[in-house]
Amino acid sequence: MRNAFSDALVAAALSDPKVLLLTGDHGYALFDAFRKARPEQYINCGIAEQNMVGVAAGLAKAGFKPIVYGLAAFVPVRVLEQIKIDVCYENLPVILIGDGAGLVYGHLGTSHQSTEDIACTRAMPALTVLSPADRFEMTATMQLALQLKSPVYLRVGKSDRGDVHTAPLTMRGEGRMLRVGESAGRVALLATGSMVKTSMEIVDQGLAAEIWSIPSIKPIDREQLRQIVERVDAVVTLEEHSVIGGLGACIAEELSALRPLPVCRIGVEDRFSSFCGTWDYLLREHGLDVPSVRQRIDTFVASLNARDNDRRVPA
Repeated sequence: MRNAFSDALVAAALSDPKVLLLTGDHGYALFDAFRKARPEQYINCGIAEQNMVGVAAGLAKAGFKPIVYGLAAFVPVRVLEQIKIDVCYENLPVILIGDGAGLVYGHLGTSHQSTEDIACTRAMPALTVLSPADRFEMTATMQLALQLKSPVYLRVGKSDRGDVHTAPLTMRGEGRMLRVGESAGRVALLATGSMVKTSMEIVDQGLAAEIWSIPSIKPIDREQLRQIVERVDAVVTLEEHSVIGGLGACIAEELSALRPLPVCRIGVEDRFSSFCGTWDYLLREHGLDVPSVRQRIDTFVASLNARDNDRRVPA
């Protein structure tokens, strides 16, 4: 997925000299191809992320198309005020890239983990929030971000989990949910980022459910969501993000107006990580590894069946 991101950056810079890449002293190997192809369109702003967003806002006002890259713990979390006032208030076409979102940098501790970035950015007026799950979604979301004339936050999580799609795809400005596989059942799994692959592994183990990848969290396609919930009895949301304010909260909010259904929100609970460790370790600690997620969904489905049985028992 990182290679797809790099390729998209280079292609954009080659096709438009107004595309500029700003980095906060990160991503050197990732940007080797960009610096070789268009060194004059590369700006290292140093470890000064708040200033970097202000610089990007000024460049956007001057007619450039800045792409701001940083770790998700810093872009957007460290620079929320600058995103709000300098970028979103002015509705400027600045693309903000938050790499290593979720628990990816877990060995560096809580300071480098980002499990609140969706919640922070969803509340920003005018800001589109994208969260690709594989290289095909990365390419599509980058193309969409470059087409929009408004601010975008693009969240990049674990990048080496493999493809969830089999061919290139396109995104629409109003958001799009992408069906993954052909499985069906009474439950819909709505996942984003790394958790799409987790959903696929659980269905491969025998869970009867349809899987939808959500690369566009804001905006969300309400008509598509309505069509999904009309044919299922419950929804499970999966995200490598806090259960507060993220994808699960977004879906629950939408369903309250569309069709109230039981919703099981799977994500990071309201706490910090207890220990440093590898990404796999932290997934287990927070109950986001495949066995833990499968057990959580099985318990949820069992509660649905028990509720249905209770309703069938005559009074």
